[in-house]
Amino acid sequence: MSFPSDIKSGMRDCILKIFWPKDHIVQFFVDNGCTNADIRVLGAHKELARYKIVDCMFAHLAAKPDGGLGPFRSMLKSLVGWSSFDPYYFDNLKKLNRADAERSITHLKQLQEIRDHRIQEERKTRAAKEAASQNPKQTISELKEKYIALIQGSSPSARRGYELENVLQELGKLSNLEVTEPYRVNGEQIDGAIKFEGEHYLVEAKWQDKASANEPVYQFVGKIEGKFYGRGIFISVNGFSDNVVTSLVHGKAIKTIFVDGEDLMMVLEGFQSFSEMLDKKVKAAQTRGEVYIHAVSGKTKIS
Repeated sequence: MSFPSDIKSGMRDCILKIFWPKDHIVQFFVDNGCTNADIRVLGAHKELARYKIVDCMFAHLAAKPDGGLGPFRSMLKSLVGWSSFDPYYFDNLKKLNRADAERSITHLKQLQEIRDHRIQEERKTRAAKEAASQNPKQTISELKEKYIALIQGSSPSARRGYELENVLQELGKLSNLEVTEPYRVNGEQIDGAIKFEGEHYLVEAKWQDKASANEPVYQFVGKIEGKFYGRGIFISVNGFSDNVVTSLVHGKAIKTIFVDGEDLMMVLEGFQSFSEMLDKKVKAAQTRGEVYIHAVSGKTKIS
């Protein structure tokens, strides 16, 4: 992230109108987070013109991976609140002019205020867009009708997975959960994510028979393993084979819970909310090591 060029230009002007000795300019850099390594970049700074010292340090900081954000922010804070004008250089030697320095500081304050206002407005706009994106667009009744229509083959097979993702996202929003839409990362396709009880869960949604779901489950578990404290929710409308469930539980850390079409219908029929369904699934996994249970009864779905 680069520091705004107009702010840096205003800071440069202030530094040159506040400090006269070159050593004072360098000390200002030191006092605002510049390291010894940064200062060494200046070389024999007393042989440089005053403006060259500032330009050299600003260019060096801007070239850093973080754009010199820390020192630049510290310098900005120092300069906009500056009130100490050395009488020796301002009054006795008259090398510097206090009125010029104060005008430069005022101008820098104005630049900062304009930038801060712009940032606040951009944040408000982003927040409004994010809030709107989290508002459900369909009722539970509409989602039920849509899901039943999918079961009846209202969409081509290639589209059913996408439509199922949409149903899941809307169910999450209806439960006031933070929902992330499908995305790709490092070549992996993720069907979305849900934030539940402070934890982010990656979501995988499949519309396949039990046996066909096995290989995608193993692949999904691999995606979870590569994430920081990864957790996952795997939805297979037609359920899971006993083999895939037991192989993921025995002797391994449990990070994925299983949801099937029956669980979704219990939510869509209003027997429980989406959040209540997830809570039961997570509780069973955490307290009993069971990742595939009936969402209403809480009993395991494998023998």
